[in-house]
Amino acid sequence: MDRLSRDRFVILALSVMTICISVNSYILGWEFWVPPLFVIGIIIMWIMHISQRMGIIHREEFYLSFSMILILFQGVHTGSIFEISLSTVVLLAVFAAFNRVFMINLIIAEYILLIMTQIILSVINNDIEFSVAIISRILFHIIMVLCVFMYCRLGIFKRKDQQEEIRIKSDAIKKSDEDMEDFLSNISHELRTPVNVVNGMTTLLLKKHEKDQELCAIRDAGARLSFQIEDIQDYTEVKRNQLVLENESYMTISLINDVVQSYKLHTQSKDIDLIVDLDPNVPNTMIGDIKKIHKIFRLLIDNALKFSIKGGIYVKITAPVRDYGVNLSIQVTDTGIGMSRKDIASVSKGFYQANKKRNRSTGGVGLGLPMIYGFAHRMGGFVKIESIKGRGTTVNVTIPQKVSDSSSCLDIDREGLSSVLFYVMPEKYSVPELRDFYRSMAINLATGLNIPLYQATNRKELERYIEKIRISHIFMGQEEYQRDSDYIDALADDGVVVGVSAYSDFKLNPNSKAHLVSKPFYAYSAVKLINGDTGNNATDEKEFKKPVFNGVHALVVDDERMNLVVATGLFKQYKMIVDTASSGMEAIEKYQNNRYDIVFMDHMMPGMDGVEAMKRIKGLKLSNGQNPRVVALTANAISGAREMFLKEGFDGFISKPIDISDFERVVKRVLPRDMVSYEGGERS
Repeated sequence: MDRLSRDRFVILALSVMTICISVNSYILGWEFWVPPLFVIGIIIMWIMHISQRMGIIHREEFYLSFSMILILFQGVHTGSIFEISLSTVVLLAVFAAFNRVFMINLIIAEYILLIMTQIILSVINNDIEFSVAIISRILFHIIMVLCVFMYCRLGIFKRKDQQEEIRIKSDAIKKSDEDMEDFLSNISHELRTPVNVVNGMTTLLLKKHEKDQELCAIRDAGARLSFQIEDIQDYTEVKRNQLVLENESYMTISLINDVVQSYKLHTQSKDIDLIVDLDPNVPNTMIGDIKKIHKIFRLLIDNALKFSIKGGIYVKITAPVRDYGVNLSIQVTDTGIGMSRKDIASVSKGFYQANKKRNRSTGGVGLGLPMIYGFAHRMGGFVKIESIKGRGTTVNVTIPQKVSDSSSCLDIDREGLSSVLFYVMPEKYSVPELRDFYRSMAINLATGLNIPLYQATNRKELERYIEKIRISHIFMGQEEYQRDSDYIDALADDGVVVGVSAYSDFKLNPNSKAHLVSKPFYAYSAVKLINGDTGNNATDEKEFKKPVFNGVHALVVDDERMNLVVATGLFKQYKMIVDTASSGMEAIEKYQNNRYDIVFMDHMMPGMDGVEAMKRIKGLKLSNGQNPRVVALTANAISGAREMFLKEGFDGFISKPIDISDFERVVKRVLPRDMVSYEGGERS
């Protein structure tokens, strides 16, 4: 039994014994004032057990002291020579549960003392006639108590031996797990450098050969491997409870747009609709660990895609206001195979995979949901899973976030806006839930933006609305447009803004004034079209334009030659003037003889590591008038690495393999605003 159950058993046994001895005391006319004290003692024990305020050892010792006083009260009265044997046996059996030998040693010592006292009192008072029968009964009781005592001792020693064996086995298993986690952590770290080279070189080659399918396949495989390496690293940190949060300010729309853009090809290839329902009232800018939140999004959608053959994935993002900020709620619903109650119960306990067969049809290494639990709990949030086997799954992740800018993440220009109509034919959906997903997104968006919304399910309804109500914007799918394209184009010619949600390879009719809204269709796409595609919302359009660092002098320091090739090619795409160094000493020498605006420094290099080289460069900035920003560019991507490098004195941190969005965000932040421009010539 567990500790709490064992304590309840001991206190219950002592309570019964106390009642029995108290009743016997009243019958035999013993001291009347003692039993009430015993009742108080029982009450105290129950209070101690329920409150759990005292330490375990102190509570157990109090139980023992109370028991020995109880038996002492019984044993000092003549005529109890046989009763104390029975009471002692009960105590031995009860306190053996604590696995502490000294307790039963004290009990047996008290018993021997009380037996001797009883015999002496009986001889003095002549209460018992010591016949052969009486003497044999006394000896029998003593032998019985001693046998129980020896049995309890042996039981305690045996249980301790078993516990020691279990502890040794547990330590061995724990050590084995730690060794495996060390191996996974080390191997994931070592794999980052070659994967960075593969991904970087593929990206550079694709700039010259954009339609090379073989290169695209290599790029996609490299990206998948990069994600899985990161997952292994994060999983080991979750298991070891070593996650470190990296809180920073981030824009909600930027985060959501990154997620949506990364799944355009995935959903198109599987013919799965991704619907993102973003509450417009979610704060524009929040403070949190954007990398882990982004990964939660990715893991949730990956899991939904993996187990959904048809239908769609509905992502709903809300942020109820709280005293500390908001509770960012990410709810992902799929139309996949679902999970059983047993599956749901096992998710939070560690490794979980819906299909462990060697010939399984689903990919992944089964780390997604356990990592989501680990991330959410570390950030002070929680995860809730609802599922019906064969009917799909809903995973809701709620994470507390501080608010940097409480203005709405989406806003609209009401000039020229009257009413919005969604034209959706319900019969086109083979999975009814998909129709409900789109309807919910439309209603929530219109409610959040306070827009009059109407829905038409066929052309007759559409015509009736057009005749009776002033409709300024119409949104529809590819099928609706294809069925009534001439009529829809005529509406667009008359000044109605028409948005057609379809994949990017779909073509509108020639000269059509309708607008193609590329799938996945989500709130930002709708708002952007309502605002005339110019953006009078709370979102900075620069977030989605490629930055340009024209004329910025950069020094890349890395002891791996191929890493220098990759970084040079990548950074030149941003119009940087790039120089390289293969060691810390070479970097210092070049810094003394040249001018650099930014230095990208590898961490682990032979001779002089990146931290020491950075500090020496920082120390030289006053002597030559330079003030370069030094950014750590390293495969050391363990949780908390960013804080560690910033604390050492780096101005920024980028992990390998290089993520383009991370690179752009960090460089825009560390460089002066006059060194950052955007495609089209716009300055920061």
